[in-house]
Amino acid sequence: MNMTIGLSDILLVSPMIALFLASLIPLTVKVLRGNREQNPIATLTQGLLGIVISIALLAVFGGAGKTAFNNGLIFDGVTQWISVIALIAAGVAMIMMYENPATTGKQFSELIFLAMSSAVGMLILVAAVDLLMVFIGLEMMSLALYLMIAMSHEEKISKEAALKYFVLGSFASAVFLYGVAFIFGSTGGTNILAFMDNAADLVQNSRLFLFGISFVILGFCFKVSIAPFHAWTPDVYQGAPTPHSAFMATAVKAVSFAAFLRVIATKSLVGSDHLFDILQWLAVITMIVGNTAAIMQNNFKRMIAYSSVAHSGYVLVGVITAGVSDNGAFGASGVIFYLLSYSLMTLGAFAIASMLEKSESHMVNIDDLAGLAKRRPLLALCLTVFLLSLAGIPPTLGFFGKFYMFNAAIGEGLLWLAIWGMLNSVIAVYYYLRPIVVMYMRDGDAEIAPRSLNATTVTVVVMAFLIVVMGFMSGPLFAAVEKSLL
Repeated sequence: MNMTIGLSDILLVSPMIALFLASLIPLTVKVLRGNREQNPIATLTQGLLGIVISIALLAVFGGAGKTAFNNGLIFDGVTQWISVIALIAAGVAMIMMYENPATTGKQFSELIFLAMSSAVGMLILVAAVDLLMVFIGLEMMSLALYLMIAMSHEEKISKEAALKYFVLGSFASAVFLYGVAFIFGSTGGTNILAFMDNAADLVQNSRLFLFGISFVILGFCFKVSIAPFHAWTPDVYQGAPTPHSAFMATAVKAVSFAAFLRVIATKSLVGSDHLFDILQWLAVITMIVGNTAAIMQNNFKRMIAYSSVAHSGYVLVGVITAGVSDNGAFGASGVIFYLLSYSLMTLGAFAIASMLEKSESHMVNIDDLAGLAKRRPLLALCLTVFLLSLAGIPPTLGFFGKFYMFNAAIGEGLLWLAIWGMLNSVIAVYYYLRPIVVMYMRDGDAEIAPRSLNATTVTVVVMAFLIVVMGFMSGPLFAAVEKSLL
């Protein structure tokens, strides 16, 4: 096996290298200052600069069909789009960390370092087409996250959340690796591109391969919180500091679904009707469980967590569509477009929750939003935009995200999945409208925490603006995504 690494390989992975080097700056400065924290604005700026450089390098060097390190990493349209979504989510989460009471303070440099290390793992995960590289990306992303959650100033709940996430995440990784071992045993390799063309035959003829691919899919179901493997999600999102919850609900979900999409795109579902049926039922159950559980929540973050479980069900519909369709680009672009809209809406909702937290152990309930419309009309309007978009009400971006994804599903004959998706979207409207009703119809003393929340406010307004504007421009945007995948 010829392993030569040239300059082109280094240039393709330059976004990851740049991000990693930028993550070291705050830590190095802190060490040189005798373990004294530098001004948090400087730390934040260094982090955001690294993210901007990384996005620029991705845009310059990536492109259809470019692979690095002996086909271990691929830099196609999926890699570029999802990496940019993950990096933007990381940047917004870092701005929230700068202003959230549970995350600012003595260890801010370490926190930014961990957030960026996690983002490096994400970039590896998105670009990986070798299952062992996928595992390395997955672990790099997750290990940094476990530490980040445990580092909160909040004493009990965040430690519990970190432990739950660590135990269940390790279990999911073990299941995934077990599946990879079986795939290696039956094909003699772990590169997805190697068995891409004959995966359907392998699934039919080799029980060993079917077992392996099922376990790999099971590992991903844990990571993207598909029911019944979703039980950790509400606990961890509620217990973790809000910026971290926002980071996990958007960036982690987007990159895990991208890796999931690569495995499913091998057309292994075409070879096994049982696997195909099970995944469809998992999608339906996830939508129902997420939406019905969200209705019963009073804690705002927990409600968004269950809503994110329901959205995993919607995205799984798109992933299944891409896995059985002859024109995989249409199904895959539906998934990417949906993840883009979902990330913007969820980041916005979490950012507003972060601004309402007065101390590190303060839990924001839906009733706490009473009176926000009178005191902070702009923020109330932004939250309304995020919630209506999550519910999928036109002309917001969320509506078009669902429209393109369900449209692709109907095109592949998965009409019943699309109908379940639409029914669940109707159920979801109830709990998305509840906070809006509380904000506008009830008197109360909802107040933004007194610290100067300028950066978070700006990002919230920008995201709300993008959701509305991109909703009107969804046609050209979707066409651009689809073109990059062909």
